[in-house]
Amino acid sequence: MSGGSRLDHVYRSILMTKFFTKGWGKPENLKRLFLFKEKMTNRDTCFNLVPNNYPITISKEEDYSDFRIIEGHFLSPFVTNLPGIVPKESETAYFQVLLPKKWNSSHYKPICLHLAGTGDHGFWRRRQMMAKPLLKEGGIASIILENPFYGLRKPKDQVRSSLHNVTDIIVMGGCLILESLVLFHWCENNGFGPLGVTGMSMGGHMASLAATNWPKPIVLVPCLSWSSATPVFTQGVLSHSINWKLLGAQYFSDDVFREEIRKLVEVNKDAFQAGQHFAKYYPQSMDHISKLCREQDVLNKGRESQNASPPNCKSLTTELQMNRDIDQQIAGSSLSNHQAVVSNSSVAPASDFEVHGPTSKRILSPKVDVTSVSNIENIKHSVSRWREDEAVLFMHGIMDECTHLRNFTVPVDTSLIIAICAKDDAYIPREGCADLTDIWPGTEVRFLDAGHVSAYLLHKHTFR
Repeated sequence: MSGGSRLDHVYRSILMTKFFTKGWGKPENLKRLFLFKEKMTNRDTCFNLVPNNYPITISKEEDYSDFRIIEGHFLSPFVTNLPGIVPKESETAYFQVLLPKKWNSSHYKPICLHLAGTGDHGFWRRRQMMAKPLLKEGGIASIILENPFYGLRKPKDQVRSSLHNVTDIIVMGGCLILESLVLFHWCENNGFGPLGVTGMSMGGHMASLAATNWPKPIVLVPCLSWSSATPVFTQGVLSHSINWKLLGAQYFSDDVFREEIRKLVEVNKDAFQAGQHFAKYYPQSMDHISKLCREQDVLNKGRESQNASPPNCKSLTTELQMNRDIDQQIAGSSLSNHQAVVSNSSVAPASDFEVHGPTSKRILSPKVDVTSVSNIENIKHSVSRWREDEAVLFMHGIMDECTHLRNFTVPVDTSLIIAICAKDDAYIPREGCADLTDIWPGTEVRFLDAGHVSAYLLHKHTFR
């Protein structure tokens, strides 16, 4: 069991939610998102994507004894700026506003935007646990925005919070950044301010991204998040809910991932050294394995009366040949200046090696002797495991590029930022991840003596 709160591990183990069950998403969509990212990470270009009079429809207004509720909707600006990427059901952004019947001051009308954490569908949870107490205790109004892929915006074929593709989480972030700008403009146009933005877990990180693109001072309180979503999906307990085998297979099945998108991704390239080892020694290994397979076919003819099914050497040879083609492409890439750790023999067969990268502290080392037919399946298994490790590294690069705060503009006034973190958070590992105060000097970070789940359950008053 990895580090962090035991409760976090237990809680995650009983949940059924799986992430990225259909893979990376369309390669062409991932490429478009990466190219558009350059506009989203720069405050000047991103801010200009949303006019200050962006059209909003107010659909409902209700009066209660001590507050008012306004509901509205608008077309997400992400749809018009990057058409064809957002699911139809997620194109319209829905929001709810809680306003006091009477403001505490005639000069200020403070209001805070609340972004949803993982699994937070609808308005009820944030309204009851954050917005109403803020209104009662501090006279602060709230806007609650429905996440893309959640609640009213959930695609029909999506189960619960199980995002189908890696591209979905990137689309979600892009939508929320631009939709937050729409609502900030709306607040200013209606005389509300000062402005604030907050969220828990994923919502906390989305709030941080939204704050980077507002060109004025804004209060930011990210709760139970950190400087990047990378460790969430590659190291934290949520990483166990991802089908890495599927992602690895897709990564090697389409040249766009390896040839084009990987060039747009910055990642620790030493981690790709396994590909060079495979390509360098695979030709000799293929000849040897083919010979073993021919011998195995002869032996199999005498075993037809036995119950056990012999291995299909023809299919295995075909698969290994395909892997050889893939790995020769990798060896010819810009990674060729990195070295692999191999044995002292002049020819190291395709063996059971382990990849090492930023998330795995394993060393690449041949382990299987392919002189035995019985080890062919071990070779096949190590190929699959290597693909999964490559998928983890590719995910590492994607998440760093799209979510790491160092890639976004620093908020105008970092003294208005207070981050609330859990010391024993197994969902948001901080080890090896850039410190928030290094990226945003002047930021205050407060730590709770709790894990992710216990902090959410027991410390809501601290978040407010």
